[in-house]
Amino acid sequence: MKKSVLFALFMVFGLVAINAQTDPKPADVIKQEMSEEAPVSGPVMTFEAMEVDYGVIEKDSEPLRVLNFTNTGTEPLVIKNARGSCGCTVPTWPKEPIMPGQTDKIEVRYATNRIGKFSKKITFTTNEEGAPKVVKVVGKVLKPEESQGVPAGDNSLIKPGGE
Repeated sequence: MKKSVLFALFMVFGLVAINAQTDPKPADVIKQEMSEEAPVSGPVMTFEAMEVDYGVIEKDSEPLRVLNFTNTGTEPLVIKNARGSCGCTVPTWPKEPIMPGQTDKIEVRYATNRIGKFSKKITFTTNEEGAPKVVKVVGKVLKPEESQGVPAGDNSLIKPGGE
């Protein structure tokens, strides 16, 4: 009888220990459940990407890039202001409210006549709760090919004796 009771207790403790070590919900199930939650109350500006990457471009290349976003909240989103960290980065944003679930775009123009690497920011002030949203604008503008001037060995433009 003692052996039966000890065996039963051993089995119970063993099962409890095994059950305590296993995750009842895998991470992918938890992540899926979180995405199925109700939308956050109020407007929420959700960007497709938090960075506008121009890549490596030539001087005076096309300055326009488009940044897509969606209002993933429950109320209309109003963009009150969008400001670049310097005058070389200029955003243009929709002035009318963006309804819940609606996707829209922001046009970003960088002054591509400035040579070298750049890293700028655009700060968005909206009617959303919390801190303003910030998007990075990065890239590199290459120097144009140096002008060759007069071809080497062509002295036709140089006249001896200053004539």
